[in-house]
Amino acid sequence: MIFKQTNRNDGGETPPSYKWLLVTLLWIAFFLHQGNRQIYNAVLPLIQESLDLSDTQAGLVQSVFIAIYGLCVPLAGFLGDRMRRKKQILISIIVFSTGTLLTGMGGGLLAFIVFYGMATGGGEAFYYPPATSLLSRFHDSSRAMALSIHQTALYAGITFSGFFSAYLGKSFGWRTPFFLFGGIGVLWAFVLLLFMRNTPNEKHVDGAVRMPVGKTIRHILSKRSAITLALAFGCMVYVNVGFHTWMPTYLNQNLELPLEKAGFSSVFYHYICAFFGVLIGGKLTDRWAAVRKTIRFEANAFGLLLGAPFILGMALTGSAPLCYLMMGIFGLFRGIYDSNLFASLFDVIKPQYRASATGLMLSFAFLVGAFSPTILGMMKSSLGLATGLGSLSLAYLLGGVIILIGRSLWFKADHADVEDIYN
Repeated sequence: MIFKQTNRNDGGETPPSYKWLLVTLLWIAFFLHQGNRQIYNAVLPLIQESLDLSDTQAGLVQSVFIAIYGLCVPLAGFLGDRMRRKKQILISIIVFSTGTLLTGMGGGLLAFIVFYGMATGGGEAFYYPPATSLLSRFHDSSRAMALSIHQTALYAGITFSGFFSAYLGKSFGWRTPFFLFGGIGVLWAFVLLLFMRNTPNEKHVDGAVRMPVGKTIRHILSKRSAITLALAFGCMVYVNVGFHTWMPTYLNQNLELPLEKAGFSSVFYHYICAFFGVLIGGKLTDRWAAVRKTIRFEANAFGLLLGAPFILGMALTGSAPLCYLMMGIFGLFRGIYDSNLFASLFDVIKPQYRASATGLMLSFAFLVGAFSPTILGMMKSSLGLATGLGSLSLAYLLGGVIILIGRSLWFKADHADVEDIYN
């Protein structure tokens, strides 16, 4: 066996129940992480009206956020394999919550780019790689289930913020939700400081705990099936970012829903179905993984392929109830994809490289996704927002095909290399 794990952490024994307490602590942190991100999308029409931002400028702010996230997250991954994950998570929450607070004080395009795009985006980048790596260290046979539960915080955070931020913005001004979410995030960092433990110690056979960066990159790039997962994730994030940025505006302007209802409806039906999809997907693939090694790759691929037609349907229907139905089925398959997003990556990446691999995969995907808000903003002005949203279905189809290629050609060898460390 390549490594062994001790149960001593932060100076004391780690109780067996702690691994689920950790899921709870990080679930709330991720809820705030995603809730902060959705505020801008939910109150975007109010911001545009107040600050006279054009559609392209409004999309540019979100593109900067996603690009900064994508540029910072590889560093977050490398640090996650080399420093205390608890410390990195705490710093991340304090920075992105402070950035959210400052965004509420902004008065123009430059302020949004600096406070929301750079401070909040950069701060959020340092959360996910250490958080998922930390969860995977405490969960082995329950890995997909733990990561699936953690993923539901994304759904809950975006859904709650989509409605609540729009309500607060309409009732008290668009700055109010930025102040509220930012302040709560700073307070939650202190709760984590008290209750969260560090990663269990790992001892490698050669005595090295920290792997050289060059060796880490070579290991990750040698896993061609992991590269296909990253390419497909880029397709998925391109869809996700465009959907979140412009769907509230589409419902408000094209289907004439009130702003708070548009903010809520743009995410609720999608994520209530995704919630069930992610839990079902995580539970079933954990059960089947012992007898079918490729099941997590297959769940990812079919989640994208089966979701694509409903993205197109969501955009082209002129009826709000039909649009909700399409968003819901799209969400169900998106949840199945999400349930195995990083569990599948960890099937082909050794444990000591997982935070780094997560960071690089996130980086690539979010740099691809950074183009989506601006492209859709330009399409809104020329072809119409419905056409722009409908075009997102092509990215889902492409991502599903790419994963199936990786599963067929390279998974077996890449997975066998990881399995060797447990034998």
